[in-house]
Amino acid sequence: MYKKIMDKTNLIAQWAFDTSPILGRFHLWLEDIKIEWIREKTSPHEISSISFVDDRMECLFVTTAAVTALGTRLFGQYGEGKGLDKKGLNNVKKNADAISAYAMSESLWYLSRSLPENHAIMVSLGEGLMPKVGETPEMGSNPLLGFGRIYARPQVAKFLESRVHKLINSDDYKLADFFNEINAAGITIWGTAIDTLENTSRFAKGADTGPMTVLHVFDQPLAISKPYEGYVGNLVLPQEIVEKAAEESLLIDFFTPREKVLNAIKVTYPKIKTENIHVWTLRGKSREHRIGKLWKEWESIGVNIIDEGWILPTGQPAFTDSGTYAPTFTVGTWKDKKDQLHIFIIDGYAASAEAVQAASLYPILDLNVFLTIFSSKFELSYDQEPYIIQLNPEDPDFSKKLSAIFKRDVDDEKIEMYRDNIRQAKSAGIPLNKKAITADDFFPQKQWRVMAISGFMLPDPYTNSKGVEKINNNTYSVTVRLSTRKGDKRIRLTFRLLKTFEESKLVFNPLLNRFMAGEDFRHRPIKISDSGRIRNELQTLCSEALEYFDSYKIRMHFNMIPEDVISKKKQIILRKILEWYKENHPIWFKWLELG
Repeated sequence: MYKKIMDKTNLIAQWAFDTSPILGRFHLWLEDIKIEWIREKTSPHEISSISFVDDRMECLFVTTAAVTALGTRLFGQYGEGKGLDKKGLNNVKKNADAISAYAMSESLWYLSRSLPENHAIMVSLGEGLMPKVGETPEMGSNPLLGFGRIYARPQVAKFLESRVHKLINSDDYKLADFFNEINAAGITIWGTAIDTLENTSRFAKGADTGPMTVLHVFDQPLAISKPYEGYVGNLVLPQEIVEKAAEESLLIDFFTPREKVLNAIKVTYPKIKTENIHVWTLRGKSREHRIGKLWKEWESIGVNIIDEGWILPTGQPAFTDSGTYAPTFTVGTWKDKKDQLHIFIIDGYAASAEAVQAASLYPILDLNVFLTIFSSKFELSYDQEPYIIQLNPEDPDFSKKLSAIFKRDVDDEKIEMYRDNIRQAKSAGIPLNKKAITADDFFPQKQWRVMAISGFMLPDPYTNSKGVEKINNNTYSVTVRLSTRKGDKRIRLTFRLLKTFEESKLVFNPLLNRFMAGEDFRHRPIKISDSGRIRNELQTLCSEALEYFDSYKIRMHFNMIPEDVISKKKQIILRKILEWYKENHPIWFKWLELG
């Protein structure tokens, strides 16, 4: 008994020491930690790394997800969008996204102080660049951590930021040039795909399950060279189905007729009943024109298309209005109480960051994930979309070929919109050279490693993970799942707020949000760190309004900030804030120009 107590005490002490930069930044005390091994079970007190980073870095990444989930759940206006009109709901969503993006960004910054001197973390894909279904274009992008954000020691960060800006702004500087320079400099980059708040609408509306933060860290940057967000078709199956199909001379990819996919399932599991094959796909009226044909294809052969509330193998109800990432953990077979075999698979589409995150789980969960690139507009059915994105925008017959896919004449404005959309995807390095792709196509080296980290704000029915739970007035538990090829575990961290709830709210809120809400910025104690925080916050809150020049400088264009992102009234306050900082602290803010 004494040994167990000491093991537990030592475990907490080691985690508290390893993660002290993040705990200190957010004024948290680590009260307790519990580890549950899902796969490759070892000692419950084991802290040795199961990823490509060392023990301490792994703890820091886990704590990053935990702190992001905690801060968002407590201070992100959970449920305050329920019953509001579209504009009101969108404002709540943006506030929640701002809290989550800020918490993760600050955590990554403090984590980066512990990186080896020649290492950096780079955001390759971020969720939130474009309005989603049900949002209007003028609503603009959500606060996010997007392409090119660098977290490293100062000299490494400055070197890489200058190269990333060239990558984004110069047509003569390609991804190959970028990789050559970082290799010559001896710098190692860990790429990331980030969604700081998955299921934002469910969070804003106060749903009981689903909201989470997702951080995938790779041992190399993705082969993406510019900010990008689009849609990706995805079919997710257990690997053994694909292998068995190959033995039967059947090639499976996203375009395989679903009846043949059914045959492959039946060959692999001869005793399975057709009605026990369950397909998870996004549902809802807004998606009917996109994948309604796919639903009918599955239904016509007797397969069960999962609807809202369908009971998962975990015993919890599924949701299908959003959230294409977490269901990936459910893909596979199980037996019910009558000893009948069932299988759960995924079909349909996802946003690009979610699709790559889910696809990169394949070596961990023994899956095969088939992808195809759709356009960012996704107006046509899933079986027509891939033909649009593969068109050559410089082809003299582009308009004729586009009209042929639409099966009607397309007006000039839409033609140019699709030209630009394809050019943007090509310029960003999105793999358009083939119709069917896999996760490997997003990496410059086809061999890669990943640590998949999820922090749960609310319970997740697919992984059977708990959300943030209140222990007492100032103490909360947070669940994080860490999955790699070496192992898979749930870590339950219990934090105590060292400040009052209202003071902690300020700790987790971006400075600019606080100032725009009325906090007196003129008489607040100023630190040099305010410069880096405000630069970071501008990149997160309104990235579309920023112009990078002279290596490290940023020009802020207020006329490019949509009112639904920051209202005109708050934009006036924001300008006053930035003007005051520039006037009173010109050296610290020489990087900023106001357009």
